[in-house]
Amino acid sequence: MAAPQHDQSATRKFLGRLPFPERTFLADALRTETVGGVLLLLAAVAALVWANTPLSAGYETVRDFHLGPSALGLNLSVQHWAADGLLAVFFFVAGVELKRELVAGELRDPRAAALPVVAALCGMAAPALVYVVVNTAGGGSLDGWAVPTATDIAFALAVLAVIGTSLPSALRAFLLTLAVVDDLFAILIIAIFFTSDLNFAALGGAVAALAVFWLLLRKGVRGWYVYVPLALVIWGLMYNSGVHATIAGVAMGLMLRCVRREGEAHSPGERIERLVRPLSAGLAVPLFALFSAGVSVSGEALGHVFSRPVTLGVVLGLVVGKAVGIFGGTWLTARFTRAELNEDLEWADLFAVAALAGIGFTVSLLIGELAFAGDPEQTDEVKAAVLMGSLIAAVLASVLLKLRVRKYQALLAEEERDEDHSGVPDIYEDEDPAYHLRMAELHERKAAEHRRRAAELRPAGGAENGPGGRSGERTGSGRGRLRRDRSGGGTAR
Repeated sequence: MAAPQHDQSATRKFLGRLPFPERTFLADALRTETVGGVLLLLAAVAALVWANTPLSAGYETVRDFHLGPSALGLNLSVQHWAADGLLAVFFFVAGVELKRELVAGELRDPRAAALPVVAALCGMAAPALVYVVVNTAGGGSLDGWAVPTATDIAFALAVLAVIGTSLPSALRAFLLTLAVVDDLFAILIIAIFFTSDLNFAALGGAVAALAVFWLLLRKGVRGWYVYVPLALVIWGLMYNSGVHATIAGVAMGLMLRCVRREGEAHSPGERIERLVRPLSAGLAVPLFALFSAGVSVSGEALGHVFSRPVTLGVVLGLVVGKAVGIFGGTWLTARFTRAELNEDLEWADLFAVAALAGIGFTVSLLIGELAFAGDPEQTDEVKAAVLMGSLIAAVLASVLLKLRVRKYQALLAEEERDEDHSGVPDIYEDEDPAYHLRMAELHERKAAEHRRRAAELRPAGGAENGPGGRSGERTGSGRGRLRRDRSGGGTAR
């Protein structure tokens, strides 16, 4: 009887090697996010120091200072401008990332998209469930259920940069795609659950302005002097409509074309993202952190984090819910879709990345402010819980990733090896005949150089040092003496 054949067509590779263009784009994006993440860490530390020293009164004065035109309903505090204004830039970049993933990235193929989408959904549902269970059992408020659901990709990448882990590109891509989908659902949560009374006139104006924005893009109109003023109008109308103003950024990002046309090196979406991402990662998000992360970290405040149901639910949601939700959702999806894990990686690697996704800083702080807007004391406690949960998740992930750092370094070195100096890693050229011809020529040159060196080093008499030369004879006679000494009971010298 013939042995049953394995259906290769039904099996897909999970966390396999990325296509080279995708890997190059990912490397550029993550480089900017990593720098922004380091700035985010510094801003968070600065906020904590500023708010917990004798200068704390100055911190509150600057944070609560109001500016902006009252006639337009935009006389806001500095903290409010950072949360609603600067974060709109962050969500604009998130919208462009999402659009690109949907039309040209990992989310383009529904089968490939299933894993990160399900992982993100489970990674948001599980923390919310943990929070609800803790607060139901402890009699706490359920208003903060959405706080531990978000992942901060910039903060996570900053942790990777600090601990120096050479994470393979496939794991980094999974983390980035997961964060993009996570951002999408966080945006939907903000839009659905944290929208105040609607001003339909302002909302209609925002929709009309977005339609103009879309039409200008389709007509190929170019020039920042057209789009920047229009974007400010859209943002202002969206803010006054009662819908959270960051939704305006997402909507504009999703409208950009992210597919390259013939003759284009980069699509408009990619070009604009490259221009705006440094502004988002290097200025908008760090300033938001500076004016949102300044909370009291006294011993009493930290004690409340682990003794009150609201804050304990946030911490456990980020640390336990995120890791279990993402890992469990991914494992189950891979099993039922018959996706095989890359043979170079293990499920423990995915669990470490899932733990890293428990760093929920930027969007978690924003949702915390929205969920407890009428209770400043509770808001500060929730912020402290977000900081503590993110710190614990970062430490846990760092330990898990460090255990495999040598394996990661070897995988990354193999990914980046370029012996023929073509600018393209060798693993992407294995099917290219020209690559093998270049390598053959390279090895022939090396072989010729070794023959030349051997000829230069050969003694004048023609004898060679080696197994058949004098050295070999001396080695052989030494071994003979050693054998004779051992057979005669003597001691080898």
